[in-house]
Amino acid sequence: MEKTNLRVGVTPEERWLKTSQIRMRYLDWGGPLAGPRQRSETVVLALHGLASSCHWYDLLIPHLVDTYRCIALEQRGHGQTDHPPTGYDWQTLATDVVEALDQLGLERVAVLGHSWGGNVALSVAAKYPERVSKLVLIDGGFSDWTLWPGATWEWFKNRLRPRDVSGTSEQFLSRLRQQLSECWSEQLEGIVMSMVHIRPDGMVEDILEPSNHAQVLEAMWYEPPSTIFPLVRCPTLIVAAGPRQSGGNPEFAQMRRKMADVAQAAIRDCKVEWIPDTIHDIGYHKPRELALALRTFLY
Repeated sequence: MEKTNLRVGVTPEERWLKTSQIRMRYLDWGGPLAGPRQRSETVVLALHGLASSCHWYDLLIPHLVDTYRCIALEQRGHGQTDHPPTGYDWQTLATDVVEALDQLGLERVAVLGHSWGGNVALSVAAKYPERVSKLVLIDGGFSDWTLWPGATWEWFKNRLRPRDVSGTSEQFLSRLRQQLSECWSEQLEGIVMSMVHIRPDGMVEDILEPSNHAQVLEAMWYEPPSTIFPLVRCPTLIVAAGPRQSGGNPEFAQMRRKMADVAQAAIRDCKVEWIPDTIHDIGYHKPRELALALRTFLY
């Protein structure tokens, strides 16, 4: 099996940029040819998922920076980026990304998106095709929930309701230690804590505000990804988490395969790679395997 060249101890530079609407935080991991001589195919822009942060990529990017300049962008309403009360539709989110590229002086890049970030990445590729050289959807961006038999808006809202962020930080972490027991580490603890806010009373809450979460769900339901699959012109890779060996919901696994098949058929140049026996947060559980899939595709 091909090896990744892990850059142990590499740390990103925290930086900020200003678009026409918001101030955005990003982590610049550097990489080969960082600067004016960099080519578009050597630059990777990474978009995190819903209620996450740009630190989601902290375990993955060290496997990539020997070959690519990697930038992890913190999106509207998340982390330390501005949290405006509106703008969670696909057009605005895609424009945020393109304006960030303008500020970074990057004309055309490979775009990665995890989970909901995959939907945003897909929107950038569909609405601004000249800015995306390659597109990677990491266990997201291909999930069209309107395809589920009998699906309704109320069912969808309940299924994708905000996660349980409550109690003290130790109570919150205790739940996550159990959920992520296979891959838990001190570094992962720091990653997940970048996604929540500790109130003055010591209780934790999601940084993503409920009203903004609700706007995201409306966009996902009323403008599902299948409506823009045909607009994507760049080579695309879907990296999906395969079913767990311990079992799981076979109906859910079957529907995910159907959704991936629909996306692959509708996107002009699309490959699908399943990483077996892993979780939705592939970058936490199997960062090396995910990096191998990305390097093979991006090369």
